[in-house]
Amino acid sequence: MAYLLPHLNSGWEVDQAIQTEEDRVVVIRFGRDTDATCMVQDEVLASIAEKVKNFAVIYLVDLDQVPDFNNMYELYDDCTTMFFYRNKHIMVDLGTGDNNKINWALTDKQEFIDIIEMVYRGARKGRGLVVSPKDYSTKYRY
Repeated sequence: MAYLLPHLNSGWEVDQAIQTEEDRVVVIRFGRDTDATCMVQDEVLASIAEKVKNFAVIYLVDLDQVPDFNNMYELYDDCTTMFFYRNKHIMVDLGTGDNNKINWALTDKQEFIDIIEMVYRGARKGRGLVVSPKDYSTKYRY
């Protein structure tokens, strides 16, 4: 499903996407198109792209092709999703301790739409950290 979403192929393109978008949240999935986790995430992103087009734009970035941000954003996981608004990184408190990014595949489309909407509402109010509508701290409880 990665072919349905726009790819950013250089560090300059990523910077331009983040800097030039004034009215919408920029959602960037960092990962590899061939990774199983990214494939799941890409399917969800492709299915919600049309629904969130008024307040968010979604891009994909290949970690191997564009390694410029690996150290800056600590992109060590297979699939990482980050949010930006008006050239500012928006952190999301998901209850996991890592507020900078989502480093697993969210499979529920409505949950992802809700998170993007919360990021949009919080960022428009000038907040750099928004609280997720759902707490994911118990996701991997045994």
